[in-house]
Amino acid sequence: MTIPSYTADDFATALTGLLPRGRVWTRDPESVLVRTLSTLAPSFARSSLAAQELLSSAFPSTATDLIPEWQETLGLPDPCAGISPTIAQQRQQIVARLTDSGGQSASYFIRLAKALGYAITVTNDAPFRAGQSRAGHHVGGVEWFFVWTVTAPEFTVNPFLAGHSTAGEALGTFGNAVLVCELNARSPAHTILNFKFQ
Repeated sequence: MTIPSYTADDFATALTGLLPRGRVWTRDPESVLVRTLSTLAPSFARSSLAAQELLSSAFPSTATDLIPEWQETLGLPDPCAGISPTIAQQRQQIVARLTDSGGQSASYFIRLAKALGYAITVTNDAPFRAGQSRAGHHVGGVEWFFVWTVTAPEFTVNPFLAGHSTAGEALGTFGNAVLVCELNARSPAHTILNFKFQ
């Protein structure tokens, strides 16, 4: 079902139609009364359009006006996104927080990073063992059982996208600060998280 869209002329016609009957209540388009009603019509049209946009803004992945409410609900904005994150970055963080069900597996962290807009791989490390390890593996003690490495591109670019970005935003932003901050916040306490950007 399509939501009807009403113009200022539609509202002016409706307002004029609601006037009482009688000689005093003229319907002449040039009368002061009808022109006054016509000046009110654009306000009703803007309210109607805002009500329609509220439906799409209510969903986190398409939110615009309701981003502050979503952020307040989820404990955002936080220092992870920096001082002036783009609308797209704010939406990604909101969606990632809402859909985050928690976990400690590699697949959980890969899904979380993807929701934030990053492509990563996760490697669980282990100490070097003769017969199992190969050249290039870590040499160390049992502490390597608690190290896991996230490999990500050195620069993850978030381009300006028509329909998703807003006027005044940069044509592209890059960096991995949100990824590092969000994964560090969820990293199990007994582990050591290592980032490798390449």
